[in-house]
Amino acid sequence: MKYRLLAGGSALVMATLLSACGSVDDSAGKSADGRTNIDVWLMRDSVSAQFQKEFVKGFEKAHPGIRVRVQIQEWDGIGEKITAALASNDAPDVIESGNTQVAQFAQSGGLVDLSDKVAELNGEDWLPGLAEPGAYEGKQYGIPYYAANRVVIYRTDLFEKAGIDAKAVRTRDQWIAATEKLNKGGTQGIYLPGQTWYALAGFVWDEGGDLATESGGVWKGALDTPEALRGMEFYEKLQALGKGPKDADEADPPQADVMAQGEVAQVISTPGGANVVIEKNPELKGKLGFFPIPGKTADTPGAVFTGGSDLVIPNASGKQEAALTFIKELTGDAWQKKLAVAMSYVPNRTSLASAVAGDPGAAAMAVGAANGHATPNTPSWAAVEAENPMKDYMTAVLTGGDPAKEAAKASADITRAMKTDS
Repeated sequence: MKYRLLAGGSALVMATLLSACGSVDDSAGKSADGRTNIDVWLMRDSVSAQFQKEFVKGFEKAHPGIRVRVQIQEWDGIGEKITAALASNDAPDVIESGNTQVAQFAQSGGLVDLSDKVAELNGEDWLPGLAEPGAYEGKQYGIPYYAANRVVIYRTDLFEKAGIDAKAVRTRDQWIAATEKLNKGGTQGIYLPGQTWYALAGFVWDEGGDLATESGGVWKGALDTPEALRGMEFYEKLQALGKGPKDADEADPPQADVMAQGEVAQVISTPGGANVVIEKNPELKGKLGFFPIPGKTADTPGAVFTGGSDLVIPNASGKQEAALTFIKELTGDAWQKKLAVAMSYVPNRTSLASAVAGDPGAAAMAVGAANGHATPNTPSWAAVEAENPMKDYMTAVLTGGDPAKEAAKASADITRAMKTDS
């Protein structure tokens, strides 16, 4: 993982900011008992009510001069709400942001640059899929909070019947061989819809490619590179070992619903998908397991898209020092371990992965998260996802289109979308 720290002059600016916000606390933002009030925006379901209560109580006991006021926000429309808050004079002091949204907010100039706090916040082994999108133009704005990523959910009974040891499926070749063995009779070896582009991204990253690349400040689509084409070639081979639709993604129909019908041996999903399968078909309780998406070699898990959140501090906050204290606690060892166990998340640091060893789904996620990635780190990527030429490209190839020609077209569409939004 790479960290590009600021020059000493910027560190001085940060120190001045934090010092100044202390003086603001002296004249405003104090409760009647003299404590500093900080307002924190956390997203719906990112933590349970019980964990939130426990953390706030523990934090305020450890820092009696600070009172925490948490406001739960909805994901729908949160981008616009955060943008408005950052432009106001009444922003919250800490905001939870989706990891891939940080660049958008940093571009506006509304976030505090925390580059000189990386070491203090244990950034030496942050998950790359949280840390890298939390940085923008060489400066660290987002502090990794928690992560989640896709794994393989599999039918333990079908694997056992086929004589397959899931723990031994460590490489792509082994995965293909196992899936071919499972894909017989009425059983689908894997249910992989044709437009599951997050899975494709992982295979592209495994090959050393990317969805888009930047050179001289200009972003271009990169699905037509030899590396990305090899990723699509593997996707096509895997997708053929089941009956997933070639013109739909995992939500249409919901892949958990399909697996619940009892004829699917594997799906690629976050571990929570297993709970949905069991809700739909209780007879599958105790028959679902997890393993990390296999990589090209046994010593490295397959690359995965890292979902999750970072924590940021608005420039408009008048209590940045207290806000930093809050972030330091919530992202520190003790509370990261408790959060991971309570919510089945991957902790923000690779060295904390053992905290979820007792949770099979989260443990599989943690292995994959060590090779986690994020989408291209630019605010203009949102325009690409809104149009999503990756999906059309995948369907075109899976239905017989020439991969090189279709990839060139999709890359051109990505380039155009990124330029239009810039």
